[in-house]
Amino acid sequence: MLRSYGDSQVFGETYGTGPIRVVWLHGWARQAHDFTAAAQLLADRGFASVALDLPGFGSSPAPKSAGGAQLYAELILPTVREVSNSPLVVVGHSFGGRVGLLLASEHPELVKELVLTGVPLLRLGPTRRSPLAYRVVRFLAGHHLISDARLEAARQKYGSSDYRNASGVIRDVLVATMQENYEAALSSLRTPVTFLWGEGDREAPPEVAERAADMVTSSSNVRVLAGVGHFVPLEAAEELVDVTTRAIRS
Repeated sequence: MLRSYGDSQVFGETYGTGPIRVVWLHGWARQAHDFTAAAQLLADRGFASVALDLPGFGSSPAPKSAGGAQLYAELILPTVREVSNSPLVVVGHSFGGRVGLLLASEHPELVKELVLTGVPLLRLGPTRRSPLAYRVVRFLAGHHLISDARLEAARQKYGSSDYRNASGVIRDVLVATMQENYEAALSSLRTPVTFLWGEGDREAPPEVAERAADMVTSSSNVRVLAGVGHFVPLEAAEELVDVTTRAIRS
């Protein structure tokens, strides 16, 4: 059942009956229904959950101002407090995992355990500079020497697929997210965390999970799934529910 939270700023789909035990947070440009299979399996085991549409995706309106995962952690904070009076298991995929990590690191009293999957938490190599041609266009645009249309054409040519497909405040959110660093949040985390990763994840290779786990001082473990890629919620829902169920019962 779809319902609104936080003065209709966040919408979520609830599964199961009884107290909410789990919050599911989807990836960039995705929606809550990525977790439909997992949430239904969890409901069959007797645990209720809610899958949120993060602001600007699915049914939830876009934020009024730009910011990265840090902003999104603040935006969903009232919702997390509203859905349960007890600490919750927070499951985050990709961008949703970034949001979940920051929520748990800043409000450990709200998060019983964190389950992260396919989350680009760390950069494995040096950041690549934008192509020279694109930097020249941006310079000219910044000095009002070329039109906005030409700048946008360059963005479409040189930007990532996520960047090209985003617009307005959501594009600004993406840029802000790319500039964030999550090392401090990982090292300060007091919440237990499980890294459940697809062996074939090209967006966030398993090495990201292994390095992130080494930075965490709280209880952590890494599990890598053979034959699974970036979309663990869709490709390995049962394994995700197994880990989530153990977190609930711990």
